[in-house]
Amino acid sequence: MSYQYPSNLQSTYCANLHQHCETVGRVVHVVNLDPAAEEFNYPVAVDIRELISLEDVMEEMHFGPNGALIYCMEYLEENLDDWLSEQLEDYIDDDYLVFDCPGQIELYSHIPVLRTFVDQLKIWDFQVCAVYLLDCQFVSDMAKYISGCLASLSAMVQLELPHINVLTKLDLMDDKKGIKKFLDPDTRLLLADLNEQMAPRFSKLNHALAELVDDYSMVNFIPLDIRKEKSIEYLLAHIDNTIQFGEDADVKVKEMDPDFTASNVAEDDSGF
Repeated sequence: MSYQYPSNLQSTYCANLHQHCETVGRVVHVVNLDPAAEEFNYPVAVDIRELISLEDVMEEMHFGPNGALIYCMEYLEENLDDWLSEQLEDYIDDDYLVFDCPGQIELYSHIPVLRTFVDQLKIWDFQVCAVYLLDCQFVSDMAKYISGCLASLSAMVQLELPHINVLTKLDLMDDKKGIKKFLDPDTRLLLADLNEQMAPRFSKLNHALAELVDDYSMVNFIPLDIRKEKSIEYLLAHIDNTIQFGEDADVKVKEMDPDFTASNVAEDDSGF
């Protein structure tokens, strides 16, 4: 499953992932779980809008966009055993499904709808991981980057899934070298940058936030440049390894190579 903070551009990720897999002869089925979606750049295998749509809820229930989205997702939760199980019953063990989810972070950090959804997938014997997409604009401001890390951490705790964090839109960045420190963050450097940017009265808060990220030691990012096939391939290898997809096949993940170190990831296999 994939989602993005702060917007819903995860559909672009799904489209590029599908295109890459099609190019290399790999079959991927994309499931749309965003009731507000309007158009797609990939074939939709299953579409939540056949069950319920945001537009219909707003019109009939007189809800605003956020209230209507929550209503739609709770309606999906109520119909997991009926509608969704029927939609997924034809997919066999080796089928690879990508769930294109809404981008609103509260669905992952505050409301239990998607936790119920992923728990149901596990009951149906799906191997599941979450792909969290953070816009690279967040690295331009340390406070925004920390907020992105905390949003990721909140979703990780709520969903209790293997989690892959991705820094997206690197194709739009001029200075790619400058983001290396954000891929596997050193909290001491983050804290120093925060204290430089903010008033002294926030120093204790900054220390507590940096300590929180450091205590979990789970927030790091994979860079993604959608223009480069190697970058998509590198990310896909991480996802495959996380869910043990094709574990009976001869899977090759370069992280197992002793000569493969973190220092050359960004310039070599990630395509970054």
